[in-house]
Amino acid sequence: MVKQWVIALGLLLLAGGGIFAWETMNPGATEQSQRERSASKVNVVIPTLDLVTDSVSAVGSLRARDQISLTTELSGRVVELNLDAGRRVATGALLLRLDDRQARADRQVADATLADARRQLERARSLQANNSISQAQVDGLRTAEDVARAQLAAAQTRVDNHRIEAPFEGVIGLNDISLGAYLSAGTEVATLDSTRRMELSFAISEKFLGQISLGQRVQGYSPAYPDERFVGELIELGTRINELSRTLPVRALIDNPDSKLRPGQFMSASLTLRQREALIIPEQAVMIKGDETYVFVASDGIAKRRSVTLGSRSPGVVEVASGLALEDQVVVTGQDRLSSGDRIEVVEDTAAIPDNRFTSSRES
Repeated sequence: MVKQWVIALGLLLLAGGGIFAWETMNPGATEQSQRERSASKVNVVIPTLDLVTDSVSAVGSLRARDQISLTTELSGRVVELNLDAGRRVATGALLLRLDDRQARADRQVADATLADARRQLERARSLQANNSISQAQVDGLRTAEDVARAQLAAAQTRVDNHRIEAPFEGVIGLNDISLGAYLSAGTEVATLDSTRRMELSFAISEKFLGQISLGQRVQGYSPAYPDERFVGELIELGTRINELSRTLPVRALIDNPDSKLRPGQFMSASLTLRQREALIIPEQAVMIKGDETYVFVASDGIAKRRSVTLGSRSPGVVEVASGLALEDQVVVTGQDRLSSGDRIEVVEDTAAIPDNRFTSSRES
């Protein structure tokens, strides 16, 4: 038994010595084998130049560009009613008319009075040519005509005050008015909102003051229509900074051709400050550790860690302000397992980055 253990121990020592001698004689082959076995398969893309947008986001409320409450100026009974809620009406459309029979009769009287005053003045002027009437009498008749004309205008105003017409194109709101109802002066009968274009009020941080100007593009998003984008432009800038929020109130005009948006509705907005050409990469390539933002680039089969400074972001991509060149090969898969100096093998995989703005590059 002891003899067998001695033989086994001798064989082990002999094998170990042989391995040691082979590694001593071929150190490069061993190191190369280890590097090849540890090479990580990765996908890379080439950064591209694209148009990026600098924008700022905010939230606000919508209101109609023109909006009023329709109220009666006189008391009376409703004899004509065109206040169908939700109906769009044209400028000048008759919405409601109160009983105006007395007012129209008064206008007829005023009209007749003015006609009589005009006839008397014309007769007096013809007599004045023959010196059959004094200048004072002519002046008195001219004054009487002016008074009659003013009385007719007042009578016409009283007739008009029995009518409510649309001052602008808009949509009628809900109301509880019925035909034949008696309304007192000052009664609110309905609302009228111009909704073709909506006014969006929001606020912008004061740090962007030097970058905002009238006419800049605004995109609005409503939770009620998550898949739609509403487009408009900046039309008004406030004159004072809010001392508490350090923001500037602004207003944008948002297109609403289908009348989907309603006054008072909540909306988020994205204000485009400027557009420019910049270097972009897929957002998935970016790594963050502590205060450092970095990517890995492939160089001669070796992964190299590169610190970068990022700029604007958009869905799926990010701008690289500094740290990369247009010809760099940026690792987009497997970089979470890499350290600088690791051996890598670049492979083709079109599904690794579906964005067709980027092209992959296979190392030779």
